Amino acid sequence: MSRNQRIALVVAALAVAVVAFVIARPGDDDDDGEERAAQTTPAETRTEPAGERARTETGAEPPPRPEITRIRLRGGTVVGGPRRVQATKGDTVRIVVNADAPDQIHLHGYDLYGDAAPGRPARLVFRADIEGIFEIESHVAEDAGKDPLIGRLVVEPA
Repeated sequence: MSRNQRIALVVAALAVAVVAFVIARPGDDDDDGEERAAQTTPAETRTEPAGERARTETGAEPPPRPEITRIRLRGGTVVGGPRRVQATKGDTVRIVVNADAPDQIHLHGYDLYGDAAPGRPARLVFRADIEGIFEIESHVAEDAGKDPLIGRLVVEPA
């Protein structure tokens, strides 16, 4: 086998390994099974690791992925009541809101919006660069005359 053939074989093997890794890697918060479980069980807001950490070739662990805070709306109200989302300035914050009816979610202060619908959660992912306490509201509940508060984001100094 010539030198060029060996190089081509190594390059092809690396390409296959990369494709296999991309296909087989653990899912994100879009994992269908995870979403289905959230829709069929009595849900509360919960914070959980976003995925397992993998070691790099040097043996060092990459920084942990930001936790996901989940909020569930049923009938225009928060299951379990409004939630408190804690963060430190500089953190990446991930909030996922599942709703049993179309809704628009608004995070005040950061002026972020997300549309939620059955099977299509609103996802707010951002860097917490403003300290303070910020309300997370449902605009549909507000328009219906219900309490729009679904949570508060509390960003502490670093």
